[in-house]
Amino acid sequence: MSKPTIGFIGVGLMGHGMAKNIVEAGYSLRVMAHRKREAVDDLIGRGAVEVASPREMAEASEIIFLCVTGSPQVEGAIRGADGILAGLQPGAVVVDCSTADPVSTLALAAELEAAGGHMADAPLSRTPKEAWEGTLDAMVGAAPHVFERIKPVIDTWAGVVVHLGEVGLGHKMKLINNFIGMGYGALYAEALALARKSGLSAEQFDSVIRPGRLSNGFYETFMKWTLEQDENAHRFAISNAHKDMAYLGNLALSVGAVNPMQSVVKNAYAAMEAAGEGERYVPMLADFIARANGLDD
Repeated sequence: MSKPTIGFIGVGLMGHGMAKNIVEAGYSLRVMAHRKREAVDDLIGRGAVEVASPREMAEASEIIFLCVTGSPQVEGAIRGADGILAGLQPGAVVVDCSTADPVSTLALAAELEAAGGHMADAPLSRTPKEAWEGTLDAMVGAAPHVFERIKPVIDTWAGVVVHLGEVGLGHKMKLINNFIGMGYGALYAEALALARKSGLSAEQFDSVIRPGRLSNGFYETFMKWTLEQDENAHRFAISNAHKDMAYLGNLALSVGAVNPMQSVVKNAYAAMEAAGEGERYVPMLADFIARANGLDD
């Protein structure tokens, strides 16, 4: 059986590696440039074909992956005048790998179904390194027959694929996952500042936390900035953390959940972005909280 033609929108830090693994697995791949050409040029060199618009991509693709900043970009790619809906093939599947607002995801899924297509959400966990290596984690929301179609393609870039159930559940789980992660970040940043105000160094703090039960993979990459000034260990922007926590708040509102801790976590990242530091990475929240406490970075 021939492999489906794949489209990929959003070949940034994560998407570049994912698309690379798709084309190297023998799929015919369509890609689209946005701000930087380096990733597109690399993928063309590996056999991908460039298209000019989401509509052109949809006209040539049976499965389209999106890996963009958030729901406004997803909505634009699908609903725009030259968007996916304008060129959708009957039975085509749009797979949103972005961290998006589930309320938006479900509305888009209904529009795609009405147009004769399908939607799945397959947000990611891990980093650009695992994207390049093809060992990301994917949490997927899709109807069973849709999941069967898209899983072989997802397997090219993911090492762990969990099918959670119907469309929308992937994005819901991703936001909850990120709430835990961003909660860790806010907690570690505040604890570090308190330790330093109390006369303990970051190294002393780490000497107790790292070998104990309170350590984890997030802690290890978070602390690489404070201890080693390694800005590449945890490349997740403050602006993205704030965006994800805002989406989580919208999800909580839509289901009637009580979520007081989420508001506190969101505001830690909101404050740093409001101060003009949204492009810095999450571990650098420790510097922002330190300065708020009158400490040097």
